Amino acid sequence: MVIDKAYYQMIFKRKSFRRFNDTLKLSRDEIYDIDEKVKELIVLVDTIDVKYRIVPREETTCKRGEYCLLIYSEEEENFLLNIGYMFEQLDLYLASKDIGVCWYGMGKTQVPEHDNLKFVIMMALGKGYPHEFRKDYTKCKRKETQEIWKGGSRLERVAEVVKYAPSACNTQPWRVICEKNQLKVYRTTKVKSIMPKDKVPFYNTIDMGIFLYFLDLALLYNHISFQRFLCEEEDKAELIPVAIYNLL
Repeated sequence: MVIDKAYYQMIFKRKSFRRFNDTLKLSRDEIYDIDEKVKELIVLVDTIDVKYRIVPREETTCKRGEYCLLIYSEEEENFLLNIGYMFEQLDLYLASKDIGVCWYGMGKTQVPEHDNLKFVIMMALGKGYPHEFRKDYTKCKRKETQEIWKGGSRLERVAEVVKYAPSACNTQPWRVICEKNQLKVYRTTKVKSIMPKDKVPFYNTIDMGIFLYFLDLALLYNHISFQRFLCEEEDKAELIPVAIYNLL
């Protein structure tokens, strides 16, 4: 697996944008660059077909940004994980270009299907105020590391970094248990959120895909090789298995 480690530095800069600079517009070259970058995103599951469209915000119900990137996918097993994993790469990349991004979960589009694929989620895009990007990532609100990560003292730096992954309504559904040379990644169903209860599993599964990308990035940045295996989907446990990492 080859991951652009430059994205690692953007973990400490990126943030979910609520305010965009409406006086500045994305140029045609910037839109082209975004379009080309999406084509390079690394997939989590290579058998799932994913498409996207970049449209003016006004073609959606989104209230933020200048454009929206609409994501469409086959609804196969782990398709939500795949979307989170793929498009968080774009989030980090655009932070390096001072372009603001917001995963906009409840937004709707006028085009609910594209190339026979169903709309899943959108990302609001626009020029950000430079001071709005993070200057001190430790000040953002996150759970204590020991609440989300158990065991594995040699992975303290990894554990401290990955908890800064974004999540819907900051629910932070990830839980990790480290046993010897293995990481077990779970999604907890015990979250408090302003989201409608029936929507929480949907968006938190996308969040877990985002988290897996952060975890991959942090492990490789720290020169820790691994084999990753996705778990079969299930929805009845308090801790739902998502992935197992064998550390090499």
